[in-house]
Amino acid sequence: MSARFPRTLGVEEEYLLVDLETRALVVDPPAELFEACERRHRGQVSPEFLRCQIEVGTPVCKSIQEARAHLIELRASIIEVAERFGYAPIACSTHPFSRWEEQKTTDGARYQAIEDELQGVVRRLTTCGMHVHVGVASEEVGIELMKQLKAFLPVLLGLSSSSPFWRGRDTGLNCYRLTVFDSLPRTGLPLDFEDHSAYQRYLRRLGEYGVLQDASKLWWDLRPSARFPTLEMRITDTCTRLEDTLAITALYWCLHAHFYRLKRRGLSWPVHPSHLIKENRWLAQRYGLERDLIDLQGGALIEWSALIEHLRRLLAEEATELGCSAELDHLGEIIRRGTSADRQRRVFNELLSQGSSREEAFKGLVDDLIQETRAGVI
Repeated sequence: MSARFPRTLGVEEEYLLVDLETRALVVDPPAELFEACERRHRGQVSPEFLRCQIEVGTPVCKSIQEARAHLIELRASIIEVAERFGYAPIACSTHPFSRWEEQKTTDGARYQAIEDELQGVVRRLTTCGMHVHVGVASEEVGIELMKQLKAFLPVLLGLSSSSPFWRGRDTGLNCYRLTVFDSLPRTGLPLDFEDHSAYQRYLRRLGEYGVLQDASKLWWDLRPSARFPTLEMRITDTCTRLEDTLAITALYWCLHAHFYRLKRRGLSWPVHPSHLIKENRWLAQRYGLERDLIDLQGGALIEWSALIEHLRRLLAEEATELGCSAELDHLGEIIRRGTSADRQRRVFNELLSQGSSREEAFKGLVDDLIQETRAGVI
């Protein structure tokens, strides 16, 4: 791999705040909670569109171990500060039973402008996600890599799924979050651009029409960051267990490095048709790891266990160079035990089978999410 590969990454996680007594979302947490977190981690903790949400972001990291240390510290701080107020964060993408109609938006000009523009579509956005930034050598390289990375977005989604419940019902989907999020404009798979100039023309044209104020309102699953020299992966649910976050981060980082290596050798990965990638996106969204994906290379179906083993072999050299082999190997553990969505269903159904009412089972599920969020952190 060329030394010009930036070898930088950053991770953003969004959490939901729940009341330790009711286990429901905290509708109106005090400003002091956010202020206490921000004092500890200036620039790394921020409110989100809804007051029940809180976002953390690592600084620029040069290794997966550095990202791990920052995420442990950030999760631990949010847990500690929230407990002072009788709250706890849960690292998942939807709350099992709270209703979006009861939530309040965060004060601020940007949030107000988003609500004014998107209205009821954005008011129900009681969802959280995980975003991973990986540095690119140039804007031009970023556009090239985006076309090749797009095929792997459904894989990243399936491994991360943590949003099976919505408003007190099992949706039947492992990732219901995308069902809500995709109602926003400019979401889904990124468009293919011939080069960075074509991407700039696209932004300029939408700006001239008055429908896009800035590139931060491109909410694609993968996009050139509007703030950093990175490609930002946005398709994933928030992972309840930190080890899963790091494994998916390692996979995305290694894919970047692999495609960059191919580019330096004058090679590239095939650019697959978007309609097939969309089918895989739906399969991952609906079934998680339970259904095979379309093998875009082989033209058949491929089991998740075989797919992940293939990726671990394919990316072994990159994982060694980037120092994240253990994290990449953890993908096999996700396949063996399932995702957060799978565990949430197991816990909920076990509580029901033990005689709990639905209300009690949902509260027990939130308790489990609180503990899983703390695992490996506290």
